[in-house]
Amino acid sequence: MRNFDSVRRSVLRTGGIGAAVAAMPAASLAATAGREATQPAGGNGVFDVRRYGATGDGKALDTSAVNRAIEAAAAVGGGVVVFPAGNYLCFSIRLKSYVHLHLLQGATIIAADSPLPGQQTGYNGGKYDAAEPTTAWDAYQDYGHNHWHNSLIWGEGIHDFSITGPGLIYGKGLSFGANRAARGGYPIYVAEQPGVGNKAIALKNCRNVLLRDFSILKGGHLGMLLTGVDNLTIDNLMIDTDRDGMDIDCCQNVRVSNCTVNSPWDDGICPKSSFALGYARPTRNLTITNCFVTGAYELGTVLDGTFKKFAPDVHVFHTGRIKCGTESNGGFINVTISNCAFEGCHGYALETVDGALLEDFTITNTTMRDLYSGPIFMRLGARLRGPKESTKVGALRRILISNLECYNAPLQFSSILSGIPGYSIEDVKLSNIYIETAGGAGADAAQLQLPEAEEKYPEPTMFGTTPVSGFYVRHLRHLEMSHVEIANRAADARPAFHLEDVERADLFAITAPRNVEGTFALRNVTDLRIGWSRATADATLANVGNKML
Repeated sequence: MRNFDSVRRSVLRTGGIGAAVAAMPAASLAATAGREATQPAGGNGVFDVRRYGATGDGKALDTSAVNRAIEAAAAVGGGVVVFPAGNYLCFSIRLKSYVHLHLLQGATIIAADSPLPGQQTGYNGGKYDAAEPTTAWDAYQDYGHNHWHNSLIWGEGIHDFSITGPGLIYGKGLSFGANRAARGGYPIYVAEQPGVGNKAIALKNCRNVLLRDFSILKGGHLGMLLTGVDNLTIDNLMIDTDRDGMDIDCCQNVRVSNCTVNSPWDDGICPKSSFALGYARPTRNLTITNCFVTGAYELGTVLDGTFKKFAPDVHVFHTGRIKCGTESNGGFINVTISNCAFEGCHGYALETVDGALLEDFTITNTTMRDLYSGPIFMRLGARLRGPKESTKVGALRRILISNLECYNAPLQFSSILSGIPGYSIEDVKLSNIYIETAGGAGADAAQLQLPEAEEKYPEPTMFGTTPVSGFYVRHLRHLEMSHVEIANRAADARPAFHLEDVERADLFAITAPRNVEGTFALRNVTDLRIGWSRATADATLANVGNKML
């Protein structure tokens, strides 16, 4: 039997397949080849890619052989296309309805090197499938979100298919979508250049899809771009990549469970609702549960189990979070997120800035550690990237967040819940929340006035340092906070809470440091009730213009 662990580690650490191939014992290769030679092609509905000419040696291109196996399975009404242990160097693999790809232990599909700038072809004269032609709505999303065919594995308009197994998809030759110095020593591939691959897996307008048990290393601009995919199950994936882990865009009836995503430079699990289909379609009926997201670890070290953190002097975004947005034309409706852990990344982001509804969310049982922004960011904004005649400010409402614990939130950024003038976030309930911040801000930070930045790209860092340590709440109707505690490791001169243009707020059993100036900064607040709080005395106030409590 092959030493699968040593093969995988060689791929991860060298960025190539030479060492991985060298690690395979010759006797094991011979035994494997002999065993496969006795198998009938397509027998019992199983289609072994080696029977269709794949070598799995990591040197010869196996694209044609893999696609022949898929086509053969589809031709007889479906079947299982099996990748035995080996390294399969490929350009675009085209999925078909009723075909199940299964990666056995030790099997790695490796994205062949894309054409370099100025070249027509990549590795051994090959290239990825051409991106779809430009459309009138391409301007509303980044290039990577508008194209699917220029990917390592893609499918469009198909149904009832799956990718499973404990193998690895390694996007070595993919563009990560930025024309700047590459990360990890990889060459720069310009995504817009013909022949360049841009994503590990891309699906458009599909249904009845199962993605389970495999891993993705360095998935390109998007490890998985799933657009208009309905009845979708994503389970037990491990993704270690330098851009987004998975984008779930305009999808409905989706279950994401038991996944690990390390994405230091971008988002981990990222529901979107872009205009990439040419019309606004919501992401609806989505469940995310039992997942771990992080931006703390060097590329590949989560997959190989070494969990090596970045040195302090290495410039990394540490994004790595669960984020709904930024693309938000169609909306997010009926979403539950539960039992998730965050480490060394940003917190939750719920964003609607392109005219969509974001409503009916329940988030519960979250632990967070060593964050780079506040644990909760909600933004209703007016970027309005979409057709001008139909794109208006949307709504963000009916959000319940409970049982959240956060250790070591950053000094600079509190949690932020912010609408814009004339457009308030509505009906937010926060309960059983404990947030320990680094603290340590001086009196000057407490005097900061944050801009509205109505049309700005939404990020927790968009306003700069916040004048509070706990929650900055602005333009919100109907807020309930119950059993919420803010603790600062170092003394912090800022109040714990800022409420501005808030209508009807009930704050019950709040615990926070009591500064000399007060705990609650209030500006233009109506119908406020504070009770049973360790932070200040009970109060019922009908109208507050400018006051500290």
